[in-house]
Amino acid sequence: MKKQLLATVSALTLVVPGLALAEDPIRIGVLVALEGAFAAGGSDGVRNVELALAQRDNMAGGRPVEIVVAATDTTPDTVVRQARRLIDQDEVDFIIGPLSGGEGIAMRDFAKTVPEMTFINGIAGSQEMTWVDPADNFFRFNLDGAQWGQGSGRFAVDERGWTTVASVAADYAFGYTNFLGFAVDFCSAGGDIVERYWVPLGSADFGGVIAQLPDDVDAIYLGLGGTDAINFLNQMQQAGAEFNIIGGTIMADATVLAARGRVTDALEGTITSGAFSNDNPDPAWQDYVTAYREAFPEDERFEYPSLFGVGYYVSTLAALEALDRVDGDLSNGQAAFMEMLATMTLETPLGPVTLNENRQATGSVFVNEVIRNDDGTLANVFRARVDDVNQTLGMDPDAFRAMGAPSRTTPDCDALAGR
Repeated sequence: MKKQLLATVSALTLVVPGLALAEDPIRIGVLVALEGAFAAGGSDGVRNVELALAQRDNMAGGRPVEIVVAATDTTPDTVVRQARRLIDQDEVDFIIGPLSGGEGIAMRDFAKTVPEMTFINGIAGSQEMTWVDPADNFFRFNLDGAQWGQGSGRFAVDERGWTTVASVAADYAFGYTNFLGFAVDFCSAGGDIVERYWVPLGSADFGGVIAQLPDDVDAIYLGLGGTDAINFLNQMQQAGAEFNIIGGTIMADATVLAARGRVTDALEGTITSGAFSNDNPDPAWQDYVTAYREAFPEDERFEYPSLFGVGYYVSTLAALEALDRVDGDLSNGQAAFMEMLATMTLETPLGPVTLNENRQATGSVFVNEVIRNDDGTLANVFRARVDDVNQTLGMDPDAFRAMGAPSRTTPDCDALAGR
């Protein structure tokens, strides 16, 4: 009878909520856009989650780790629906994602309805996610889109002499945010943005906008990515238009540089700023690139990890590192796990990352230029670096807040001149 009682108690222990045996797997939900303009980047995100896990033998905190991938299409409704499915049906322990800016704002709001679950951003870059009424359980280990926009504007003025631009950017949260970072940098350096054009995400026809572009500006700021960027550049070539280009962060990512045909002519010389440089000599970055190339066949990956891939890799590193440091403890509303994420210093291929009081990363931004290799392919090469870029772009928080949220009309270039 005593043996039977002990067996019953043991069996009950297995199903008590919040308790887990060492061998119980940790299930991570991965929200990633696998449809639409960023599908190729989303696939690279999944590859990099798998790489981060493989490097730790699919273990963290002394427990095996499993992932459940939920495909999104960059729309807020879809990402929330998929997040609910991951929680309610797939019973994941926490979520990494999403990819796109509009999705990120939706996930910030959704996270507040599930305060006992941790959400780690994938690579979504909308500023509002961690700046406007942030969720206590939402963590972002990548810089936001405004931070990524820093560097290229001042470089264009100081190093290229480009002082007037017209802008064409995607008409959604990340497009506004990334443009704001560029504009603050460019206008503060003495540049002038003479016209602003906004186009829907996923546009196929850019002919009308291209026809309106002024021909007396020094450059075009192009805040598009994925197939949108490729389509715009192809149509610009077909129209016979020629401009110097300052790209948004995702405008000359690996997904765009892999394009073929005349579009590559338009890409040469493009200046961008963002999370990394392909030729960064830091051993941690070089080791990561080598591991990425060795992990996947050449015809199934990019020459270098994409921005999307790097973001999901770093986010997965953060999750696994925090799990190790708390011995896989996800009890008590994941309190120890969340505290570790908020306070630890994470070593990444991009350098150390720490989070501020909004659970938002501060770090370095790299300025790159697109060049053509001897074999005809395109590559980004390092041109400059800006360190310690914080969430308010070096501005006083009150002045930054007074500037207004990223939008079609923010920031006011005249108000920033000579800052």
